[in-house]
Parts: sequence; structure tokens; C-alpha cells
Amino acid sequence: MALYVHWPYCARICPYCDFNVVRDRGRDQEQAGLVEAILADLEAQAALIGPRRLASIFFGGGTPSLLDPDAVARIIAAATGRFAPLGPIEITLEANPTDAEADRFAALRDAGINRLSMGVQALDNEALRFLGRNHSADEARRAVAVAARAFDRLSIDLIYARPGQTVAGWTEDLTQALDLGFEHISPYQLTIEPTTAFGRAVARGAWSPPDEDLAADLYETTQIVLQAAGFEAYEVSNHARGVAARSSHNLHVWRGGDYLGLGPGAHGRLTLDGVRTATVAHRGIADYVTGVAAGTPWSEQQPLSPTDAAEEKVLLGLRTVEGLALAELATLGRKVEAGPLADLIADGFLEVETGQVRATATGRPVLDGVLKVLLT
Repeated sequence: MALYVHWPYCARICPYCDFNVVRDRGRDQEQAGLVEAILADLEAQAALIGPRRLASIFFGGGTPSLLDPDAVARIIAAATGRFAPLGPIEITLEANPTDAEADRFAALRDAGINRLSMGVQALDNEALRFLGRNHSADEARRAVAVAARAFDRLSIDLIYARPGQTVAGWTEDLTQALDLGFEHISPYQLTIEPTTAFGRAVARGAWSPPDEDLAADLYETTQIVLQAAGFEAYEVSNHARGVAARSSHNLHVWRGGDYLGLGPGAHGRLTLDGVRTATVAHRGIADYVTGVAAGTPWSEQQPLSPTDAAEEKVLLGLRTVEGLALAELATLGRKVEAGPLADLIADGFLEVETGQVRATATGRPVLDGVLKVLLT
């Protein structure tokens, strides 16, 4: 079982973000209470779940690099004390590349973090201003240098398909990112969610994202540049410089492994009484803290039917370069001889090899459409 810890606080809310986040300022007492609630929730869930081996820990958010390193150490100690780790496990924390947060990197390493995922997003000041980031390009480079001294494993997030972005400009962005020496790069296409500031701006015609053809060209550029630099696209939006650089936590989730979600709004997937169960913690911070105290941290606890569980495994597994076992599709009545699976193979969107189904280079850029055809 993996562990996901959601820390919802951010110094600034980015205009593209639709995650469960709140402003960090003036919430010291609330944050201290949330740490205690997360620890109490962990204890309660450990009693419910029973003995399990711990595969990985991931601190996400929000901005967990704002979390006090002593609190990080307490959560890690509680998790590894309750669930015996499967050897030296990957423990990742997401961080923003500001000077203030960089000052915490050594302390976070000492607390037990061994992999840092940095939300750089861009290395151009104009792009960073558009994205609402609270750091400059130079500040990001300084933070990366500090992180490289503290951690052996570093990942970077980048956002592309911004308005006005060109293939040449994105190629330069990627080249500069590669020069920073990360072992893992997650380039995400800018997604416009209607409830965000960007969603409202696009709805009123303030600006428009790139059209589908340009977005496709930017995607193809991503693959070409990163592959030439020795990175493998082991998942649609994740590239690693070798197998050892892949995120073991993310792979555990994509392969359909169990994971426990702690913190406000955290999602989980747990096998309870032999049934795969989807859980969602109370989204509001006060609701979560109150719920944990009352023994009801989850706002949702939904046992998945065999069909729902199988479909979810397909949705996740086909995002990866390893794909998933053909037997998983057979449980849904999808066969290589006829039907949508056969059609997608014939049209070159999927391939079958040694009992595994994978998306092809043609199918990966249009995977959402492929999945819709396959599962409808």
C-alpha cells in the first residue's frame, strides 16, 4: 500500500489550479491542528486496514514544502511505524522553487524526504507572470541548485500550450530545463478548468489557448526533444532518464495498487473486506479535522463493482508505456478478435505484445479518445 498526504496550503493560488487549496497566510493554528488530524487519521486507518507493507509516500498539495520539516518527519515516522516499508522506499515531496522554500530543503531531506518534485512550470519570467507563479526564472534556478545539493532524485513540472507559445519557444524551454540536470520531467499541457481564474478569463474571451493542431505540434516536440536527451515517456505526461528515475509511487497507482489518502480532500483506493473501495476525505479543512475526531474522515466511501474496478485499471494502465495485461480487458468482454479492441489495434492506436496491451505512438496523443472508444 502507498500513502498520499495532501497539504492544502499555498502562498498563492495559481489561476489554472483546480486542486483543493487555500491561501497559507495567517493559518498557523489551523495548520498545527491539521498535522495532528493527519496523524490521528493515520492511526485510525491503520487499525481499520490492518497489517500492510508500505510501498511509497507522496506529499502533495497544495505546497507541502511549506509544511514544517518536523511535521514531515513525524508523519513519515508514524507511517513507517504502522506499516512496515518494503525496503528503502521512495518518499517524494512537491516543492515550489522559491528562495524561502529552498531554505527548507536540507531540513526536509533530514526529515526523510529522498525525492523532490519541483513545480517550476516555466523558465521565462513573462510565462511565469502569466501562470501566476510567485517565483522568477532566476529564483527557480537558484532553488534547483540548492535542491541538487540536498537530493539525489529531482523531478521538474513544466506547463506548455500557453497562449502565444511557439514550437521554437517550447523547444528552448525544454532545452533550458534539461540543462538543469533533472532525472525526471513532467510536462503538462495547460488545461482550462471552468471553475478557475483561467477558465473564467477564457469564457469571457480575454484570451484563448492554442488550437488543437498547435497543441499537437507542441506535444510532438516534447517527445522528440526529451527522447533525444535520453528520456523515456514511461507515462503520457511523465518522462524519466532511465528505469531507476521513474516515480515508483506513481507507477504503483497506475498499476492499480492500493493507496491510502490522508488530508483534506485526499482520494484513496483501498481493498477493504476483499473489495476495492474508493475513498475521498472531507474537502474542507475544518470538516476533515472534525471528521477525523468523530471517526468519519471520509465524505465518500464507495465499493467499486468488478466492472468499475476493471475499467479504472484500464484507464490508468494504458497511460503507461508498459500498458496492462490483455486479461484485464478480457474481463470487460474486449477481445482482439472483434469489437472496439480489434478496431483500435487495426487502426494502429493500440498494440498487443506478449500478453500486454499498449497505446502506440499514434494512440498516446489521443488516448482520451482511444479510451472512450474502448470502454463505451
